[in-house]
Amino acid sequence: MPRALIIGGGPAGLMAADALVSAGIDTTLCEAKPSLARKFLMAGKSGLNLTRMQDIETFLNHYSHGREKLEPMLRAFPPDAIKAWAEGLGQDTFTGSTLRLFPKVMKASPLLRAWLARLDGMGLAVNTRWRWTGWDGVAHHFDTPDGPTALEADVTIFALGGGSWARLGSDGAWTIPFAEQGLPVAPFSPSNAGLIVPWSAHMTRHFGAPLKNVRFQSEAHTSRGEAVISKRGLEGGAIYPLTPALREGAALYVDLCPDIDAQTLINRLSKPRGKQSLSNVLRKSLKLNPAAQALLMECGRPLPPEPAALATLVKHLPVPHQGPRPIDEAISTAGGLKWDALTVDLMLKSHPGTYCAGEMLDWDAPTGGYLLSACLATGLWAGQAAAKACLRA
Repeated sequence: MPRALIIGGGPAGLMAADALVSAGIDTTLCEAKPSLARKFLMAGKSGLNLTRMQDIETFLNHYSHGREKLEPMLRAFPPDAIKAWAEGLGQDTFTGSTLRLFPKVMKASPLLRAWLARLDGMGLAVNTRWRWTGWDGVAHHFDTPDGPTALEADVTIFALGGGSWARLGSDGAWTIPFAEQGLPVAPFSPSNAGLIVPWSAHMTRHFGAPLKNVRFQSEAHTSRGEAVISKRGLEGGAIYPLTPALREGAALYVDLCPDIDAQTLINRLSKPRGKQSLSNVLRKSLKLNPAAQALLMECGRPLPPEPAALATLVKHLPVPHQGPRPIDEAISTAGGLKWDALTVDLMLKSHPGTYCAGEMLDWDAPTGGYLLSACLATGLWAGQAAAKACLRA
């Protein structure tokens, strides 16, 4: 039997394992899937965003839910430390124009291979295809390729993920045995998800077209960047940060010309049009590309003829929607194990020696490095606390 048991092989679980084996503690990690960190690898296929190289106060402000609880962990493992950690694994990094930190190879697989090799060299034991099914007293039960198995350990760390991308391992099934133990779990809801918009047939030819350099707003929250018009609605990095408001039914507005003030738009729209069509005016005077024009026509028709009213619509175009895509299509989830079940060390108050980390905790953050940073930070925090408990025993 190991001294330390980790259940879940994503970034939080691996970081917890790193802390434990670095302290010389015999550790076993159990993962339900055939391989480790599958969601991590999927997220890194088009460029692994490790963190955001911002000052810590700006960085912390992006955690819309759970910030107070996460803050000490994020301060203990801030963006500079994540950069040093990745480079310590032999991965050169660079900071992009939006302060996102990437490995130069722009992939997750080389970093993961180096990390797993390091953990293997320090003695981490790994069992794949071991699905945790619940407690029996102090023992943990698993369904394994060789049949049901029970394990005990001095300390246990759960890093079981949220409720999105079930095919990659984060299916939220752990909430059932947790609830049976009387542990409080906030229901999962989609986060960093595409938005359902019921387009008319006129939008079909624009599916796949990007909306570039626009600003989206929902309640007091704004997000500038790019989104894609899809068959199901809107997708992309400019939409994802607004998911917390949108899933509560808040209205969505888009500024199609965020770099041009309203009076300048009015002046341009007031010029004699001559024989030009409105489409040409929008393209030439306002520099609206076909996707932006299509969105204006879709959501703003009939367009007002008065320059002031049309400028207002361009700057504050309402986009009717039906909320975010379902949980399993979301990048992440809000909800999870409530903080009042945990000590400051992330130990379950009702289960001494048992810790929790990662996205299974009740917090929320946008993409762009914030999700991964909190998973790594909570995993390290729980792993270090568990290591101290082992060394005291």
